[in-house]
Amino acid sequence: MHDLTEHVEQSIQRRRLLKRGVNLIVGVSGGLDSMGLLHALRALAGTWCWKLMVAHFNHQLRGRSSDADERLVRRTAARLKLPFVVERADVRRFAAQSQLSLEMAARKLRHQFFVRAARSHGIRTVALAHHADDQVELFFLRLLRGTGGEGLAGMKWRSPSPVDTAITLVRPLLDVSKADLCRFVRESGIRFRDDATNFSMDAPRNRIRNELLPLLRENYQPALTNTILRLMEIVGAESDFVGDAAGEFCRKYVKQAGNDIGRQSFRGSEFRLQAAGATVPRKGGTPKEFVHLAVAVQRRVLQWQLARLGVPADFKLIENLRNRPGRPVSVNSTLNVLREQDGTVRLEARRSHEFNPTELAVSLSSGPGKIEFDDVRLRWSFQSTSRVGRASPRAGSQVQREFFDADRVGANITLRHWRAGDRFRPIGSPTALKLQDWYMNQKIPAARRRELTIAVAGNGEIFWIEGLRIGENFKLTPKTRRKLVWQWR
Repeated sequence: MHDLTEHVEQSIQRRRLLKRGVNLIVGVSGGLDSMGLLHALRALAGTWCWKLMVAHFNHQLRGRSSDADERLVRRTAARLKLPFVVERADVRRFAAQSQLSLEMAARKLRHQFFVRAARSHGIRTVALAHHADDQVELFFLRLLRGTGGEGLAGMKWRSPSPVDTAITLVRPLLDVSKADLCRFVRESGIRFRDDATNFSMDAPRNRIRNELLPLLRENYQPALTNTILRLMEIVGAESDFVGDAAGEFCRKYVKQAGNDIGRQSFRGSEFRLQAAGATVPRKGGTPKEFVHLAVAVQRRVLQWQLARLGVPADFKLIENLRNRPGRPVSVNSTLNVLREQDGTVRLEARRSHEFNPTELAVSLSSGPGKIEFDDVRLRWSFQSTSRVGRASPRAGSQVQREFFDADRVGANITLRHWRAGDRFRPIGSPTALKLQDWYMNQKIPAARRRELTIAVAGNGEIFWIEGLRIGENFKLTPKTRRKLVWQWR
């Protein structure tokens, strides 16, 4: 038996991926990875009494090459005396109709095919050929997109199908490197077909594979794969712990979840229904109050509830809910979402004419200071005028900055949001405009208009709108004696 086959067998045993005598579908594209997996499982099938079925999905993206892939897989299944099932679909057309990328469209159709094949043959397990190099590529792909801990944990050795949670996906090669797979395929004389699209630099994953990772391995960390896999294992375990803690809290204390709460998995971003029962080894039990939970657990509690409500859960929305109990946050032009004190998240209809009444009076007379208003952190100071002009923040900095004529702004200002009837004279404009009209001209989304922070001078004029413009009457001029340095993030 080849070393790689023994390694795969040990991984399957150690992680309890496949039971003795199980029936399983092996997803085979015809490429090196899936052909290697098929032959490794075939070599073990006799010992473990597995019954294998080969499944091939023809994406029809490469014309004759796609058809040649299908023929190779069909012939291989026949030679190994394994049942074979195949489907075809116009992925490019489906992607256009569904407004998905080719990669996402192909993935969706492929998983739908696996589920249909499994159901029709009474099979509950599908084996996929994702390997260690795929994990590393996925880590960097998600890192660059700004994902959280569960995303950085990567693919699971065992996970429910995204189409049907009754079908289990197993990945026996997740700790096998591409190099080891290549050696196994070459030494075993296994035929496979290369997919030329894997070398195209159009897809972000391919650029990570062919440009970023070789650069990091050559110049920074030769053992990059092992380092990243170890990090993903650590992050994944910590993410699972946070998920268990969030699950325990929601099952006990969140009102909205109702009867479903006891069956809900909080691990992973897909929030699939599973049998619950995991508890958190926390001395004294789970805190009864949301505010006493660890920050990571608070975020997961909110993330799960938003997903259940069908609301996209980005970081800013979660932080607004976490830090602002009882205050509605705009989801779109018709809906608000808010968090109650106990951690329950609920939706409420919003009226199109609804304005945010929150405001805060601020005195600038005592000198430099800082304050937080809603989700904006503000800091100010004063300088004598040595030159006229506006400074820009450092490239990549989250802190933004503007200069104003301090005497025109005055000693007392008000921070608030847009109100009906507001007028604003942006810098460079000869006259004041209705703020609603100006927002429309700037193409600011309706929901965002009510979130932006506005600073009003002592004379009642708007001198600053968050991230957009300063007021014409408050700009620096040759007559300015003191500058108000205004910073926010």
